[in-house]
Amino acid sequence: MAFASEPLFGQYNFSGQVSEDNKGKAIYLSLVEDYRKSSRIYLEQIIRKTLIDSLGHFQFEGNNLLNDNRVYRIHLDGCSDESDEKHFLGQCNSSKSVLFIANNKDTVEFPTSFEDEALCSITSTNPKSSAFLEINSLKEEMIFDFTDYRSETNRKLNSGKWFEKFQDFGVSLNEPLAELYIFDFLSDKRNETFDFYLKDISTKNYYSDLLKRLQTAYPNTSFTQQYEAEITTDKQLATFNKPMSWDWKWIVLALFLLSVGLNVYLLLSNRAKARSKTNTLLQKLTAQEQKIVHQIIQDKSNKEIATELFVSHSTIKTHINNLYKKLEVSSRQEIIALFKK
Repeated sequence: MAFASEPLFGQYNFSGQVSEDNKGKAIYLSLVEDYRKSSRIYLEQIIRKTLIDSLGHFQFEGNNLLNDNRVYRIHLDGCSDESDEKHFLGQCNSSKSVLFIANNKDTVEFPTSFEDEALCSITSTNPKSSAFLEINSLKEEMIFDFTDYRSETNRKLNSGKWFEKFQDFGVSLNEPLAELYIFDFLSDKRNETFDFYLKDISTKNYYSDLLKRLQTAYPNTSFTQQYEAEITTDKQLATFNKPMSWDWKWIVLALFLLSVGLNVYLLLSNRAKARSKTNTLLQKLTAQEQKIVHQIIQDKSNKEIATELFVSHSTIKTHINNLYKKLEVSSRQEIIALFKK
């Protein structure tokens, strides 16, 4: 389907067609920033609400969206107007929802399909808009492949094949938001793919490369930071799940590090004891005697100490004799040895 005119700069227009039976019902537009919340409706995601007209047509337009690509959802359900909570949770019968990529300049249409199904096809000025529909088709193929033969051997073979297929397809789309959608599916702890994901993340550079693509295309965004935190944690978790294998070189290294650590501890412990002993000795001395000890450690003569402290030579001799008695030493060298440890 071709568009009649180019969209105005900075103006988005999301419109579509559903069954006329939905006349007067509310339809919602959501912004999905958390890729772990793409599977159902969340109240905090909803940013616009409009009503379906008598012909089954709806439209969202304006200029208040982000200029960069983001993930959006249009959601319609069969809830009555009195049950708003169920609208947000998508619990009603005949609920319809579609995820797509767009930005503030895009014109996106959701025509009914040839089987008169609503929100199942996308025509857009943004070539990335329909990426999630293509990924969902791959998901269906994968699920069929897994359920057709449920043996453990088949599961392992299929896991490797499909992980590579999804990752290659995501890279080919040249849109990290689509790769996050794939990552959410493959790394979901509720899926059978999770165990293989832990093995995959510990051996492949794909996940680090995706982080670089996100940081380039969407720096400083919450979902880029969320992804970085998750793969960091999961890489650590993957190492815990690996069976332990003893290698003598690692044992020797561990013993060496233990020996170094012990020696450092003993050295620090001895220094701490020496400082404690020094402090105890200093407490026995008067303030003037402590000054004289300081001068002796600097290897100054009695005459130099007397000049420094403005006292007589004989007074210094008296102080030093008192120091010998208090410290239980008999020479200046022993004093230096006590306080230089």
